[in-house]
Amino acid sequence: MAIPKLLPTTVVGSYPPPEWLVDRERLTKAVARNKDAALWRVPPELLAGAQDDATRLAVGDMEEAGIDIVTDGEIRRESYGTRFALSLDGIDSDNPGEVPGRSGKPTLVPRITGAIRRRAAAEVRDAQFLRGITGRGTKITLPGPFTLMRQMKDEHYGDPEAVAMAIAEAINGELKDIKAAGIDVVQLDEPWMQSWPEDAGSFGLKAINRALEGIDGPTVVHVCFGYAHVMPDKPKGLAYAFLPEFEGCIAKQISIETAQPQLDLAVLKELPSKTIMLGVLDLGTEGVETPDLVAARIEAAFAYVPPERLVPAPDCGMKYMRRDVALGKLKALAAGAAIVRERL
Repeated sequence: MAIPKLLPTTVVGSYPPPEWLVDRERLTKAVARNKDAALWRVPPELLAGAQDDATRLAVGDMEEAGIDIVTDGEIRRESYGTRFALSLDGIDSDNPGEVPGRSGKPTLVPRITGAIRRRAAAEVRDAQFLRGITGRGTKITLPGPFTLMRQMKDEHYGDPEAVAMAIAEAINGELKDIKAAGIDVVQLDEPWMQSWPEDAGSFGLKAINRALEGIDGPTVVHVCFGYAHVMPDKPKGLAYAFLPEFEGCIAKQISIETAQPQLDLAVLKELPSKTIMLGVLDLGTEGVETPDLVAARIEAAFAYVPPERLVPAPDCGMKYMRRDVALGKLKALAAGAAIVRERL
């Protein structure tokens, strides 16, 4: 299926895993930053096959909804960063350390005990599987180097920038293999740059540029205020502490949330060279948007960004939602974008 030239729809990354695969109560209790074997309801010897089946369900839902660029739903991950993080050399996940989380609370994370290097492919097989089960546009996501640096306890480098750059080097190798698997779009998730803007400005963009160096095709950086499940009451009019600065990175697209926080879209003027992956589904409510509401949210951005530079999407990952709600919202997303295309 060809990707529409105007307003192609996509998802940020994750999609709700089925109840038979994960312990939903455990999933929703905390965002895992380290391995969590107890999350899975399926025994280890059957887990890979079960995750494949659940991935087929997630991709099938996205196709049924009419989404143009699909992901694998991140079904195989305890959280968006763990699958890649735990594939690296220099990481001790058996004896975790503790760092402040994004909210400031102590969080158990892997420890960096040696030089970080890419040991083996982490998500290349996931990419190959996705490419093999859909004819739509495809996207695979990886955690960004700055955010992943913050989600580990460094006991080796003694320098946050050195950690971020080592992670970026490993990400770059993974992205090249993912692209070789035939994936159309690759994305880095960098939500924690929003929480540490000074460090983000000091070396965060440098690390992103290294991670994306030499990567052809659409490249995306996703930034957000946090999962709606974790932050259900984001103040309306919430502003990004670090967003215009992304104009200085080599990513071609910047993914932002606008629906739940009712973001002032005037900030989009600060990203004149970037395509905007525009969050138009509020994941803080189980109410399913109407296509007309989605269309209105898309068209509100036209005052600052032309249609040619917009990719409508949910605000963030959908893993914490009920599956029927997520499917309903994606159907509204596709229908809303279609309404706007007809008007143009």
